[in-house]
Amino acid sequence: MPSFEITPIGTVRNDRTDVRHTDEWGAVRSTITVDERFGEACLQGLEGFSHVEVLFVFDQLPELDDYRAPRPYRGRPDLPPVGVFAGRGPRRPNRIGVTSCAIESVHGRELTVTGLDAVTGTPVIDLKPAMREFHPKDITQPEWVSAMMSDYFKP
Repeated sequence: MPSFEITPIGTVRNDRTDVRHTDEWGAVRSTITVDERFGEACLQGLEGFSHVEVLFVFDQLPELDDYRAPRPYRGRPDLPPVGVFAGRGPRRPNRIGVTSCAIESVHGRELTVTGLDAVTGTPVIDLKPAMREFHPKDITQPEWVSAMMSDYFKP
């Protein structure tokens, strides 16, 4: 398959530095600084939205060598094995993450959000305002996912 290059549009700054600390993201306050090449008005209008979808790169963990075998979710033996595309973890092809975050403030090229599950220094590859029309109304998921995720966005 052909490959392509993505240039980050900005960087995350927050108090989280340990990529192994993977829960309790709910109260994490992050500032995304967008690169100056986009100008001071690049975020104009985003303040009218409650949430933003942040696309980022899990750059501080390597990809796996082989994705063919299903693995227990989050490496936990008490959870069922799933294929690479049935999880949202960082060790995935292209290492792309996406999270819908609450917008706290917008100032020039700085966007402050809460609930972003990316450590400081993480490259951001895109921002999209969260719009109701793009989100499904009735999401279903296995019961074990709800139990496993109970502490993920805990403050």
